Amino acid sequence: MLGAEDFINDTIEDTKSKITGKAIIACSGGVDSMVAAALVHRAIGDRLLAVYVDNGLMRKGETEEVEQMFKSMGFNYVIEDASEEFFSALKGVTDPEQKRKIIGEKFIRVFERRAKEYGAEFLIQGTIAPDWIESGDGVRDTIKSHHNVGGLPKEMGMSLYEPLRDLYKDEVRDLARMLNVAASERQPFPGPALAVRCLDEVTPENIEIVREACYIVEDEIRNAAVSGKMELPWQYFAVLLPSKSVGVQGDRRAYGRTIAIRAVASIDGMTATYAKIPLDVLDAMSQRITNTMKQSVNRVVYDITNKPPATIEWE
Repeated sequence: MLGAEDFINDTIEDTKSKITGKAIIACSGGVDSMVAAALVHRAIGDRLLAVYVDNGLMRKGETEEVEQMFKSMGFNYVIEDASEEFFSALKGVTDPEQKRKIIGEKFIRVFERRAKEYGAEFLIQGTIAPDWIESGDGVRDTIKSHHNVGGLPKEMGMSLYEPLRDLYKDEVRDLARMLNVAASERQPFPGPALAVRCLDEVTPENIEIVREACYIVEDEIRNAAVSGKMELPWQYFAVLLPSKSVGVQGDRRAYGRTIAIRAVASIDGMTATYAKIPLDVLDAMSQRITNTMKQSVNRVVYDITNKPPATIEWE
């Protein structure tokens, strides 16, 4: 890649020449979409509309946090509550590839509605190199379809512009720091959100379980890093498994769900090693998860697999 400053200047000029009308961006608040939005906003100003879709699958407090970032960056933005649409489209679906494609198409349909209202002709996406590499093509195998690649419907009704397409995550973070994007140090979050951290049917009840578990994992690990017990991993979260197991609640038999904790160290997301979390931190997460969700979760496990052979997310 060019130096960060040269890349920013070249991309702004390229954007000015290519984006001749209004544009919208699928902006989740993650570092990729926020950097793409910041670059395009510098080029075309309020002709860019940042669209954040609250699909019911986001992390705890995510919508409020993202709105504050939009305000601080001076973006023209809208927050769309489409949670009922997404849950309806995902009803009965458990296959991860099908989830990703359904979510990708649903996102585009929401954007198309907004684009028509706004008069936008261009769709900006924060796609980066690992997204299209892992999604495969005629030469490469599909590892997993990213919703902004494999899930795109053929008839979008807009022209696509991806300013970060050839960059890797560490390079995007460098740009974010130079652009003063608040999301520069945020850990990665999958486009299909908590739907791919729920290895089961995507229902409001299942999503609420994994949302609370993710919040606890993130909170405990951040606190442990601040107190000097461990380094902050590159990515860390919880996964709801589809299986149930026997446990004990008081002196009675219980049949509950299992939460898996995943935390990895990486530079660009292409490879990763599992994080060596101290046992007392694992213990704190396990106890807090099972105490908070004692009616639904009775077992917590820790994933100690590197990438490869695993991927970072479970789906």
